[in-house]
Amino acid sequence: MSVNYGSKRVVVGAHYGMRDWLSQRVTAVLMALFTVLLLLQVIFTKGPIGYDVWAGIFAAQWMKVLTFVVLIALGWHAWIGMRDIWMDYIKPAALRLVLQVFTICWLIGCMGWAIQVLWRL
Repeated sequence: MSVNYGSKRVVVGAHYGMRDWLSQRVTAVLMALFTVLLLLQVIFTKGPIGYDVWAGIFAAQWMKVLTFVVLIALGWHAWIGMRDIWMDYIKPAALRLVLQVFTICWLIGCMGWAIQVLWRL
């Protein structure tokens, strides 16, 4: 005869937890640092800021690469947040799947457009 002390824990769900929490924080810090860097460049630019000055900020290859990395981080950050919202608040699986697919398509489209704009500068 076995004695059962406590209950067996049944874990269900996506099991993302700590990885997604940490991803959200790391991408947020990366985006915040990029924002500070960009603000400093704008603040210390002399004269009026027109298209040529703005394009000049992003003309350097290191700035394009850094901006590209931040765009990827932004997409990942947005995906984790939206996926969690859909999983938490949308109960019908079919509707949740449609919303998640729409979110993926929307984010990929926005990222593609942003990268296209970045490389045209």
